[in-house]
Amino acid sequence: MFEANDPNSIQLTADGQLRHFLTTEGLPRELLIEILDTADSFVDMGEQQVKKVPLLRGKTVANLFFENSTRTLSTFELAAKRLSADVLNLNINTSSTKKGETLKDTLMTLQAMHSDMFVVRHADSGAAHFIAQHVTPNVAVINAGDGRHAHPTQAMLDMLTIRRHKGDFAPLKVAIVGDILHSRVARSQIHALRTLGVDEIRVIAPKTLLPRHIEALGVKVYTEMASGLRDVDVIMMLRLQKERMQSALLPSEAEFYKLYGLNRDKLAYAKPDAVVMHPGPINRGVEIESEVADGPRSLILDQVTNGIAVRMAVMSKAMSGQLSQRAVTDNASREA
Repeated sequence: MFEANDPNSIQLTADGQLRHFLTTEGLPRELLIEILDTADSFVDMGEQQVKKVPLLRGKTVANLFFENSTRTLSTFELAAKRLSADVLNLNINTSSTKKGETLKDTLMTLQAMHSDMFVVRHADSGAAHFIAQHVTPNVAVINAGDGRHAHPTQAMLDMLTIRRHKGDFAPLKVAIVGDILHSRVARSQIHALRTLGVDEIRVIAPKTLLPRHIEALGVKVYTEMASGLRDVDVIMMLRLQKERMQSALLPSEAEFYKLYGLNRDKLAYAKPDAVVMHPGPINRGVEIESEVADGPRSLILDQVTNGIAVRMAVMSKAMSGQLSQRAVTDNASREA
């Protein structure tokens, strides 16, 4: 529905600061490291008596979720509140967009209420980019997932989780397993892992769940678990995106679990200290068995904790870059 042009022409300021966060693709390594370092400083905030910093005090963050996700919405809301922002959650199911008002009209109305940041989740690829480029140039836009295109904050919380448990990215072999075809998470993970210099990225899936020309992203493709998981350091499982499947791409969930579900036997192919991740929500007995999901090598709950910290880091950096860009624009207008 939306045309997604090169996002870096708008997601970065002229001096390379983050202004919008639309995708991990094309972002410089230094910026990704900066986001991770900033997030690291926020990770333990949940254990403090006062769980707030004033970085977004006086700012209004509007969470615009045109697609349901309790987990992502709640972590963005908590992240914004910990930054001391005022938060507005727009109930899209009862909003004016369901009454015939266009997306542009709704967003312009919110901008007129002096919102400073939109966190956008949308079923159509390119929606966040469209909003940042065409609708709200003076509002920071964070992509909370758009169609099959990107989910950059999920990728960055995954990167933070890996770094906190494995340290240096360079020597790692990482396997991404499951529904690669429909997964915006997988795409964002691959771009981030490549930028951070991971030694080897593997994707493991049945041929029906692999995008065409996936090798062009710099990954090695496997269609069975034994060779794909051999000697990997990190296993990143994916949820079956049944709501995005337009035809019968799998014989059955039981057959998928038999061949690609992660259990103790398949986990044994990986390194003894390999860790297991999943962006959630988990389909137990479809993508992963409970004993692995709840086991000592699972980082799934760590991902949730780190997600709040990463979203705080991204929101604070995007707001800072947006304000810097506004100052440059205002100065140019006055001089003109």
